[in-house]
Amino acid sequence: MKLDGKEILICDCEGTMPLDGEALAKACGADPADAPAVHRNLCRRELERFARAVGAADGAGAGAGTVVACTQERVAFEEALADAGIDPAQPPVFANIRELAGWSREAKKTGPKIAALLAAASLARPDAPTVAMESAGVCLVYGAGQTAVDAARQLDGRLSVSLLFTDPQDVLPLGIMDLMTARGKIAGAGGHLGAFEIVVDGFAPLDPASRGELAWGRPADQASSRCDVILDLSGGAPLFPAHEKRDGYLRADPKDPVAVQKAVLQATDLVGEFEKPRYVAFDAELCAHSRARITGCTRCLDVCPAAAIRPDGDAVAIDPYLCGGCGSCNSVCPTQAARYAYPSDAAVLGRVRTLLKTYREAGGERPTLLFYAEGRSFETIEASARFGRGLPAAVLPVALNEATQLNAELLISAIALGAHRAVVLVHPSKRHELDGLAQQTSLAETMLAGLGYESGLVEVATEDDPDALEATLWDAPAAKRKLAMPAAAAFAPQDEKRTNLRMAAAHLHKHAPAPQDQVALPKGAAFGTVKVDVEGCTLCLACVGACPTGALSDNPDKPQLSFTEDACIQCGLCKNTCPEKVIALEPRYNFLPSAADAVVIKEEEPYHCVSCGKPFAAKSVIEKMLERLGDKHWMFKGGQMERLKMCEDCRVQAVFDAGEGEVFRSGERPKPRTTDDYFAARDRGEEE
Repeated sequence: MKLDGKEILICDCEGTMPLDGEALAKACGADPADAPAVHRNLCRRELERFARAVGAADGAGAGAGTVVACTQERVAFEEALADAGIDPAQPPVFANIRELAGWSREAKKTGPKIAALLAAASLARPDAPTVAMESAGVCLVYGAGQTAVDAARQLDGRLSVSLLFTDPQDVLPLGIMDLMTARGKIAGAGGHLGAFEIVVDGFAPLDPASRGELAWGRPADQASSRCDVILDLSGGAPLFPAHEKRDGYLRADPKDPVAVQKAVLQATDLVGEFEKPRYVAFDAELCAHSRARITGCTRCLDVCPAAAIRPDGDAVAIDPYLCGGCGSCNSVCPTQAARYAYPSDAAVLGRVRTLLKTYREAGGERPTLLFYAEGRSFETIEASARFGRGLPAAVLPVALNEATQLNAELLISAIALGAHRAVVLVHPSKRHELDGLAQQTSLAETMLAGLGYESGLVEVATEDDPDALEATLWDAPAAKRKLAMPAAAAFAPQDEKRTNLRMAAAHLHKHAPAPQDQVALPKGAAFGTVKVDVEGCTLCLACVGACPTGALSDNPDKPQLSFTEDACIQCGLCKNTCPEKVIALEPRYNFLPSAADAVVIKEEEPYHCVSCGKPFAAKSVIEKMLERLGDKHWMFKGGQMERLKMCEDCRVQAVFDAGEGEVFRSGERPKPRTTDDYFAARDRGEEE
């Protein structure tokens, strides 16, 4: 059986999953005559069949490939290809149907779900860009007492090791001075694998004349050094925020020998050249952080746990070497200046659409999407599959690099595409990264509740206990209720998340139990309108110049201020820029199509230049200036007031016509002197 041009290989894992090839072909929309063979032990006894299938698919030309419904034995499959001398142009894709579907109390009902998982696995996966790091193996061991010495001794010879004591405790003088040893406290640290920089207070090198006990040189503050790797055994506070995401920084509890040994072994591997994904693609042109040194949006700065984002002029800058890939910036960025690329929102939503569509067409009902991060969250799912009830047949799992990349736009789009519920599984170790995700799920719930849909359509489950996960997916009231949800929307996911939201929101609004045209949103939401005190507005249009999205616009032909609600991201730049302080923000979501139309907030008749007749400013502004200045200001006495009634070009001409332009005129240009002139002056006895 082929899906999207790829050959599908399935295995019931020694009969532990009730697979039916013909039923699966039907569920996938394939001809039952092309039903896949159900292997029993593909990873061992039938391994040659796998190699032949991959070789045949590779010979079929571009677009062909293989999907293997097994992830546990991936290494065995890849070794089999190497042994057979097969190097396919498209490596096999490995899909999990065992822990995610077949090992479940409802295993006999998982046909539509398995079809959906295989269809999603057949989709092309875009490559993510990478950044390179290089480590020469210069390692700093930072800690106290004999624990730090022992770790440094283990690493010495494999790495170039320096030892910095926080407290030497009762360590005896070193017999051989083969370690650069000092004491002090790290006051500041920055950088990443291959490029760490530290600042040490109280830095004192070891005195080589130490006899009965360690002696130290004169201490100095603000000593600086560089290294490639830091092994932190101090037992104190981490040197970096979100330290577990900082490549090259290893931290272990000095009282836990197993953790110390694990960190030492990890350090020995950190020599050479390394690559890491560039998790976030950033476009400074779209960033709404500031304009003219006035701060607007700070959402990404507020939620980044790794301190990888900093202000950089009118935009922010994201350091790809410090970025740990949590995706929180992608979750909250309203303009998509920061876009997650591992995978992108568009790729995730495309996979969601394929899952839901295939599941529905195969006869599945009331699907729940389970978003989870590969790694620890999968371990929770796996434990449930092995020792508990597993995942319900209606729960469609969606694997991500980090669940915290999700945003309200994607979650609401998933509901519109046919999901009856969306659960985001997050490991408890990620609690400190949940601010952005919590904001986005709350925003999605608020918008859905505002249309009359029941609460609980979107929720976050912070669990690592498989029993608790099962309670959420099997036993919770939200899992048991049968909601009257609208038919799935038919739109194709786009690259722009606000475009996806607009299509999804229109669909959900059309079929809502209690539709409202506008729904109030919490403060900080990236959707809303502006309230302008038109009496106080002078139409200076400073807000138009500051608006990063074009939500506020002017009219080149007349003094006019317009607003397009659909483009507003509630960054606050207009409010902070307005000299009259007459702008206020109102977060809400407008479901009406008219939200995409420009609405005139204020307009006036233009004032025409008294010299050339050109309109150049709002009539009320010029009249107010004339009224306030009059003969009260010394600069505008006499005929000077008339110039306020002129456009910029005529005003300059009037200055020159009045002779005042002489102040700009330079003196007579000096006559050029030649060599002959200098000789003649010398002959006349004149001094230069």
